[in-house]
Amino acid sequence: MRAEVRAGGGACTRPTSEAASGEDRGAPVGKRLDYEQTKHIDTGEAIHSDAFSAGGYMWRLDCYTYGDGECDDDDYLSVFVELLTEFTSVNAIFEVFLMDKDGQPCLQDTHWSCFHLFNRDKNAGTGWSQFISRSDLEEYCLTEGHITLICAIIVIRDIPSPVLGSIPFPDSDIGKHLGALLDSTDGVDVSFTIDSETFHAHRVVLAARSPVFKAELLGSMAEATLSSITLQDITPATFRLMLQFMYTDALPELGDSPTETLQHLLAAADRYALDRLKHLCAQKLWDNVSVDRVATILACAEMYSCLELKNKCLDFFAAEKNFKKAVLTEGFVKLVQQFPSIIVELREKAGT
Repeated sequence: MRAEVRAGGGACTRPTSEAASGEDRGAPVGKRLDYEQTKHIDTGEAIHSDAFSAGGYMWRLDCYTYGDGECDDDDYLSVFVELLTEFTSVNAIFEVFLMDKDGQPCLQDTHWSCFHLFNRDKNAGTGWSQFISRSDLEEYCLTEGHITLICAIIVIRDIPSPVLGSIPFPDSDIGKHLGALLDSTDGVDVSFTIDSETFHAHRVVLAARSPVFKAELLGSMAEATLSSITLQDITPATFRLMLQFMYTDALPELGDSPTETLQHLLAAADRYALDRLKHLCAQKLWDNVSVDRVATILACAEMYSCLELKNKCLDFFAAEKNFKKAVLTEGFVKLVQQFPSIIVELREKAGT
């Protein structure tokens, strides 16, 4: 659920540079959007930025190229800021603006700020259904088929009483500490051998994060009595990334082949029932979808039961201009060979 604030109305104003006490500023985050590639997207379908941190909370930017579908706004770009951190509420000032063709903040009506109480359970996001008309966007902000949105967030803390004051406390650093624990050999009590590489870990950490590891390492299975376990059907690189996620709860750097790496990591997440990692991989794969990759990503979604990612890929395929190109890729040939029934679903989506 989200609230809408019309550009130029309500609590939204032009941004100011004045700072207030009790606030945490996040570094501005840029979202470069391939505008031409989004023309297949339906009204109400969003393109999401990567999650980013500001003021100790996680956020993302949601862009609807053909409006968010809440009102008659399909001639407008809709932009919303969404709080991702669960079980919390926070007051924040945020501002969003577009860059023009010269790489400067656009002087059209594309630069707005707003104060809002974000509540993850009731009202996770807010923004503008009519942020900018597509005609103005294409005239002033479209550069080589791309547009760039900048978002900055200031979290407003409760201002302490001048008499009682408050005791400052740092942001959570459990991920940093557990990550350091993984990098050391302190307290390790199990190791995994994959090919010629060995990885050391802590049974209780793995068991707390994965029900599969819990059954293997703390249950009645044979692995529970072993100090060294040999793993098959997973590469050292993928296992390393999975371990980093399990200790830090953050998606690691993916290297030079992110799409291929994400597919392997999603397979590992499915194998060890790491649902959050599986969703993060699925979202990242969707963020990088293209006519060249969609068949491969769809096969991955079908193989590992990622229903939402599968449906998005089918919708992408259903667009005629995408279908004509995607069916000529090697990935499509492999998709049909591996999952012949997918042709029926594609025809149903395309209405043929």
